[in-house]
Amino acid sequence: MPEPETDAPPEPAEPAGPAPLGVVRAPTGDPGVDALLERLADADHLSADGHGEVYEDVHRGLRETLSALDAGPAPAPVPAPMPSYNHRS
Repeated sequence: MPEPETDAPPEPAEPAGPAPLGVVRAPTGDPGVDALLERLADADHLSADGHGEVYEDVHRGLRETLSALDAGPAPAPVPAPMPSYNHRS
């Protein structure tokens, strides 16, 4: 016997939880950059409203890394002059 039709809306399905996107991150060879890229995996376990914080954190870290490259290495310290001794005989 078929079910009687009703005007009631269907019951909402259980909300789906966050699901990993499965994006493969290839190592860059720079440990700092690789750690930042791995941080993106944290977004896989958050709802969409939590992604922004992760993305901003990674973006800030990558920007700092690039800025450090633009600045170049710190100049070597200039050695202090050696005192001169005048010995009179």
